Amino acid sequence: MLIHFYGFLFCVALQSRGRRSAVSTCHAPLRTSSRLSTMDFIFHFLFSPLPTPIIVSLFALAAATLFYLNTRPSPIRSPTDLSCQTMGIKDGARKSALLEDNNNLISYYCKDAKTLYEVFQRGLKVSGNGPCLGYRKPGRPYQWLKYRQVTDRAEHLGSGLIHRGLKPNSNTFVGIFAQNRPEWVIGELACYTYSMVVVPLYDTLGPEALVFIIDRAELSTVLCDNQKKAETLLQNREKGQTPVLKTIIIMDSFNSELVERGAKCGVNIASLEEMEALGKSNPQKPIPPKPEDLSIVCFTSGTTGNPKGAMLTHENVVADAAGVLKTIEVSMIPNTQDVTISFLPLAHMFERVVQTVMFGAGAKVGFFQGDIRLLPDDMKTLQPTLFPVVPRLLNRIYDKVQSGATTPFKKWLLNFAVERKYAEVKDGIIRKNSVWDKLIFNKVQESLGGRVRVMVTGAAPISPSVLKFLRAALGCQIFEGYGQTECTASCTITMPCDATAGHVGVPLPCNFVKLVDVEDMNYFASNGEGEVCIKGNNVFKGYLKDPERTAEALDEEGWLHTGDVGKWLPNGVLKIIDRKKNIFKLAQGEYIAPEKIENVYVRSAPVAQVFVHGDSLQSCLVAVVVPDPEVLPGFAKNLGFHGSIEELCKIPEVKRAIISDLTKLGKEAGLKSFEQVKDVHLHPEQFTIENGLLTPTLKAKRAELKNLFQFQIDQLYAKIQ
Repeated sequence: MLIHFYGFLFCVALQSRGRRSAVSTCHAPLRTSSRLSTMDFIFHFLFSPLPTPIIVSLFALAAATLFYLNTRPSPIRSPTDLSCQTMGIKDGARKSALLEDNNNLISYYCKDAKTLYEVFQRGLKVSGNGPCLGYRKPGRPYQWLKYRQVTDRAEHLGSGLIHRGLKPNSNTFVGIFAQNRPEWVIGELACYTYSMVVVPLYDTLGPEALVFIIDRAELSTVLCDNQKKAETLLQNREKGQTPVLKTIIIMDSFNSELVERGAKCGVNIASLEEMEALGKSNPQKPIPPKPEDLSIVCFTSGTTGNPKGAMLTHENVVADAAGVLKTIEVSMIPNTQDVTISFLPLAHMFERVVQTVMFGAGAKVGFFQGDIRLLPDDMKTLQPTLFPVVPRLLNRIYDKVQSGATTPFKKWLLNFAVERKYAEVKDGIIRKNSVWDKLIFNKVQESLGGRVRVMVTGAAPISPSVLKFLRAALGCQIFEGYGQTECTASCTITMPCDATAGHVGVPLPCNFVKLVDVEDMNYFASNGEGEVCIKGNNVFKGYLKDPERTAEALDEEGWLHTGDVGKWLPNGVLKIIDRKKNIFKLAQGEYIAPEKIENVYVRSAPVAQVFVHGDSLQSCLVAVVVPDPEVLPGFAKNLGFHGSIEELCKIPEVKRAIISDLTKLGKEAGLKSFEQVKDVHLHPEQFTIENGLLTPTLKAKRAELKNLFQFQIDQLYAKIQ
C-alpha cells in the first residue's frame, strides 16, 4: 500500500513539472499491465532534473507518514466493555465486570504471597536479590539496599526486639515514628517476620494524639528516626503520661544526655544499629503471620476528636494491592526493572499499598530526601516508572505548564497539542514519542524523570480538566482511585483505556460496592444515588478498643459505610457527588455539603485553597480563600494592581474579581444559589500540615479553620447583614 502511495506522489510531482512523457510512461503500467516496474519508475524519478518545492513537500509528507506509522504504538485494549464496566449482584450491590464469571472476590495476586511477609519473600526470590530500597544525599546518586540485606536486617532487628522481651505474636504492637526512609520498611518487615503489628505515628498529630495512640495501642516500644522525635516522646513521659512506653529505638545518631534523660523517666534509649547487632548475636527463627492476623493499626487523624485506630489484617492489605493490580494489569504488571518514588507518608495506607505492589514484583522503591521542595531533583535522579500522587501535586504540574503559555499563540498551540494527544489517549495510544511530545511536552515529562508509565492519584478529587490535560501531556496512564483507610486504601479505580474523567471508576475485584438511601439529603438507591458502602476482603476489622465507633462504620452484615455519597453513571462507573458527613443546615433549612462546593471553587485559577463555612443561624455561606501565589500577581495585574501577596489580598477589587470567578464556576457546576458563597476573606498563607490546618492526608481540619478565622467569619456576616 505504501509503495502505491509513494508512486502516486511521484507521479503527481512529475506531472506538476510538465514532464508529460514521463507521466504517461508512469501511468501506463497503472492502466495496462506492468510494462514499467516500480524500479524503472524510481530510476526515471531519481534521474529527472532537481525536485521542485512541491516535490520536497510531498517527500516530507511521505516521510512524516512513515515516521508516524513506525512510531505509533499498538493501542492498549481494555479488559472489559467500557460501556458496561460493572455488573449488578444481590441487594443492589455492584461488582467489577472483571468478575463476570463469579462473585469470588480475590484476596491475593500470587499464590505464594498471601501475607505481607510472603510478599517481600517473593520479591527477594523473583528479583534474584536485586536492588530494593534506595536513598540519597543531596547532589549524589541513589544508593541501594538489596532484598537480602533488607530481610537480614529485619530478622536481626526482630530478633533484638524479642531478646529485649517482646512477644512474637499479633498481640504485640510496635510504634514507628519516622519519615519515609529505608529503616521504616526494615522496622515494618521486622514486625511482620515475627507476627507483630505495626502502629505508625504521625509527625503532625500533636502531643495529645501521640499520648492517646501510645496508650490505646499499649506501645512499649517505638522506633524513631531522630533525636527530636525521641525528645517529643520523652516530654510526654516526663509529664507522667504514656507509662506503658519503655523503649525508644533511634535510627540516627543521638547524644548521651538523651540516654540519661530517658533513664530518669524509665525509658531505655537504644540505637537501631545496637538493636540489630543484639539480634544478630541472638538470632530467632522467623515466625510468619497468617493472612487473618493483624498487620497494622493505622490511626486516622480525623478532623475532630481522638484518632481512630483502623485494624487491618495481612489479607486486607494484600487483597487491596491485588485488586489494584488485577484491574490495571493490561497496562502494567510491575517487574524487577520498575521503580517508584516514596514521598507520600508511609503512615498512610495509599503508600503502603503501592509498596506492597512493588515488593511483590521484586521492584525498587526509592525514597525522597525528606524535603518536598527537593522532590523534582529526586524524580530526575531516580527516574521512576510508577508514580503515586495526590491531586494537589498534579494541580501544581498543570499550573506550571499552563503558565508557560505566555502568548495567545502559545496557548492555542498548547491546547491544540493537548487535543491531538488526547485523541490518541481515547484510542488507547499511550506514548511519549509523538511530534507533540518532542515539541511541547518533553520538558514536563523530563521533570518527572522521563520514564513514568503509570500514575495513580487518590486521597482527594481531581478536576476533570486537569486530569484530561495531564493524560495527554505526560504520556503515561493515569488512574484515579477512591477509598479510605477503613478499606485499606482503595475500593474503586478507573479502568485502563477509560479516558473519561469526573468519576472514580469501578469496584476493585476484592470488594463489592452498593449505595444506600440518605433520606434527609434526598439521595435514594432506587435512583442510583446514595451513601457508598463497601464489603470485601480489604475492609478493616474495626477500630482498636472502640466498639461504638466500629458499630457506626460497620453494619451487621459487614458493610463499611463511608459517609460519601455516590452515583452510578450509565456505563457502570461510580461518581462521588456529595459528603454525608460535614454537612450543616442554613437558617432556611437547606443542607450544605461544604466539601462539594470547595471542590468546585478550587478550580478557579487564582485560588489555591478554599474553606467554605456556614451555620444554622445564617442564611448564606462565606469562605476563606488562599490565593495561588504564582497566579495572583498576574491576575491582579490584569485588573491594574501590583504588590505582594499580602498587599493584593487587601484590595477590594481583587477580592470582588475572585468572588465573580467563583460564582461563575459554581453556576457552571450546577450549584444552587444558596450553595454559592456571598463573601470571602483572602488569606495569604496556605493551609498546611505544619500549621495544623490540614490532616496528614491533606484534608481540611474544619474545626481548627473555623476557630482560627472566627473573627473574619463574623466580620463577613456582619457586612452581609
